[in-house]
Order: sequence, then structure tokens, then C-alpha cells
Amino acid sequence: MHRPIRSARTPAAVSVAGHSVTRMTLEQLRTEVSGAVVTASDPEWDDARRFHSGIGEPMAVVRASSVDDVRAAVRLARAEHQPVMVRGGGHSVWGGVPGGVTVDMSALSSITVEGDLVRIGGGATWGAVAAELANHGLAISSGDTSSVGVGGLTLGGGIGLMVREWGLAVDQLVGAQLVTAAGDVVEVSASSHPDLFWALRGGGGNFGVVTRFDFRAHPLDGVVFATLALEGDPRPVIRVLRDVLADAPRALTVTYSDVPAMDPNAPAGATIQAVWVGRDVDAARAVLAPLIELDGVTVAELEARDYPDILMETPEAEPDQPMPGFIGGNTLLQELDDDAIDKLVAFREANPASVVLLRSLGGAYGDVAQADTPFPARDATWFAMAGAFDVPGMLDDAARAAAQESWDAIESLGQGSYGNFTVSTDPAWVTRMYSPDTLARLAAIKREWDPQNIFCRTHNVVPAAA
Repeated sequence: MHRPIRSARTPAAVSVAGHSVTRMTLEQLRTEVSGAVVTASDPEWDDARRFHSGIGEPMAVVRASSVDDVRAAVRLARAEHQPVMVRGGGHSVWGGVPGGVTVDMSALSSITVEGDLVRIGGGATWGAVAAELANHGLAISSGDTSSVGVGGLTLGGGIGLMVREWGLAVDQLVGAQLVTAAGDVVEVSASSHPDLFWALRGGGGNFGVVTRFDFRAHPLDGVVFATLALEGDPRPVIRVLRDVLADAPRALTVTYSDVPAMDPNAPAGATIQAVWVGRDVDAARAVLAPLIELDGVTVAELEARDYPDILMETPEAEPDQPMPGFIGGNTLLQELDDDAIDKLVAFREANPASVVLLRSLGGAYGDVAQADTPFPARDATWFAMAGAFDVPGMLDDAARAAAQESWDAIESLGQGSYGNFTVSTDPAWVTRMYSPDTLARLAAIKREWDPQNIFCRTHNVVPAAA
């Protein structure tokens, strides 16, 4: 994570990290947008530059209130050779990278339901979407957290709580409105700019600013939500969990997590959370029975609930308390074999301040052919993440090296990485996310739509050489 730094403030220019935009240019932008353009000289600066995961230091924040505002901001960035950072829910680590123009999309958050077609503004959050769709008896498999933005999660793929029933968020996407690097507005779908549509479904925010997402939603009257608490060695429980999911109906998606007390995002300890599509508690209990009957497993809750109510909330970052480092990563496992289970549990045991997470895949996730989206490893059956928190004073160099070596051994068992669960801003990380062929295709599309690479504040796909 990046610590916020103060920018220089001069009458002539706003300068951050070696980039500058003249005051005259910013004043011109103010005349072109109906929303606000906020810089370090404005009293609302500290509010404008703060986002969910931290506090940034861009050269300007454009609080867009229309698609035309987005176009104006992008045109300015392109003319001034500045990167664009798109802020929706504000959970991305990229918001902390100094410089560039931040486009705050929060005002573009409309949700329109037309039968099962749902049109969602690029600044909406998943909690608001889930609540609105519940009024219509509908749902989309999205992320786990209500304040996460629709834009960032979708463009990165979107492994949601009902991924086995309906696939990734991008598998439910049927169209999008995009502001390109040239400042043009294009409608994108399988029949309109199909290569660009392919790239948007898992290629990240590399290709423009999506101002509207069009999804096909699914009928849903509620879910069964279960939490099973684990005590003792979790290895035998995870093995049974794996075996249950091998034959379980698609209606069931499960998440295993083991987190320390310091993590505010989940209850401490090892738990299994299960989501069953529909309100049939008896059916869900029957499928989970082999787990419930195990020694050391306690049912903390198992009940029918409305889908919006199971989305969790995460506290906003405190600017005065930078997030600790994270030694680890994530990968997509074709098989959760005993070796993978042993390595994941051993990682958690060796690092008291660490987290391990597993989510079941398969089902609808695997119905999509690998070539149909950039998202990696459609034959994976589990998503796995592990990481040790590098809290000052807790780990020495030897412990850091050991944690990294342990993670590398886990990652070697998988294929590809899920960018939305990655806090690294290392430019090389993108090569871990996609196969060489997929990355080459994304780079060619990038060259067509953003040859100047102004949309680089994401896991960046560099435009292919001409």
C-alpha cells in the first residue's frame, strides 16, 4: 500500500510525481463539466481525495455528474499525457498511487430494471444494486461486500457468492457504455465492438471508463445462509468440504476462511460460510450434512435470508494507520488436492497474523469456454488465497522470506491470478493473471483503443507495439 504524500502547490501548476497540469487547463476543465473539479487548493480537497481504502494525491479529482463530464476529464488527461484513475466504490489500491486525474463516478449510480435487463451506472455499489433488485425479485451474483463498486469488480471478473449458480459477474454482462481514451462514447456488446466486449469481461479497467453496465439478472426470492464454526485441525474438514462440493448442486457456493483477530473483515478463526440459492433451508441443510456431522464443526447460523442482508461491510481505511504489507497472493486451483490443503493450512499455522481463504468454483463458472473471456482458468474448481500481514515489528527478514517461499509453493499448484484480490501495484503482476496468448490479445485491443495508455491505473495491459 502507498502512503499518502503531499503535493507541491504553486500558483502556476499542480505537480505530483513529476507530472504537472497548468491551472489554466484545470480552469478550462471547470467550465466544461457540470460536476466539480477539485484540486489541492480547494477547501474540499481532503474529502475529495479520500477513498474507501486510503487517501490519494492525484492532481485533480473530477466529480463527474454526467457522461459528458467523464468525456471532458478523459480528454484533458489525454491532452496532458496524464493517467486516469477511475473511482467507483473506492476499494482499489490504485487510488493511492500519486499523480494523474481521478474521475469520481459516485454520482453516476442509477439502477434501471427493465424485465430481467438491469442497467447500472458505473459509480454504483453492489449493496445498492442488490437492494434495488430484491424489490423486483431479482439478483446478480456479485462480490461479497456492499460498498464495493460495480465497475471495478465486474471488469476484473467478479467471483461472487453465487458463482457456481450464475458464473462470474462478467458472465452476466450483456453490454456496456464506454468512454474511450479519445473521449468518444461507444456502446459495446457481443454484436457491437465484440473484441472490446471480450476485453471488458475480465481485462480490467484498461480500455476506457464504463459509464453504464447492462446485466441479465436472475429470479431470486432469497438465499439460505449458513456459517459453520471450526475448532481443531481444519484439514479433515476441508477435505470433506471439497468432496461435498464435487457433487453438490450448483445452488451451493461455499467459502472457507481462517483469519486472525486483527482482520476487521471477518470473524476471527476458521469458518465455512455457505450460500444456497433459494429459501429451502432443509435442502441446504441436507447438502451440508456431511460437514455439520463432523467433530469440531458447530452450526453458528443456518437460515433463509434476503440476499442484500448477507453482503458484508468493511470499515474504511484510516489515513493515519497505513495498511500493513501483504506477503502472499491468490491462485485458481484446478483441483483442491490434499497437498494444496496441507500447504494452505500450514501457511496459516506458521504465520499467526495471516489469512487463508477458499471459494468453490465449478458449475456455471466452468460452463464458459476459456476463449470466451480473458478471465483465467475456467477449469478451476477452487479459488485460493493466502497471505501474511507484514505488521511492523512482527516479521523479520527470515520470516518474510519463509512466508514468500510458502506462498510460492501454493501458487505453483494453480493457474492464473484474480486481480481483484491483489493489493500489489507491481506492473509485472499482470503477467501472473493471464496466459501469454490472452495477454497478447488484450495488448492488441489496448493498442486500438488506448494507444497512449492513459488507462494504466489498473493491472496494466501495455499497448502492443505497432
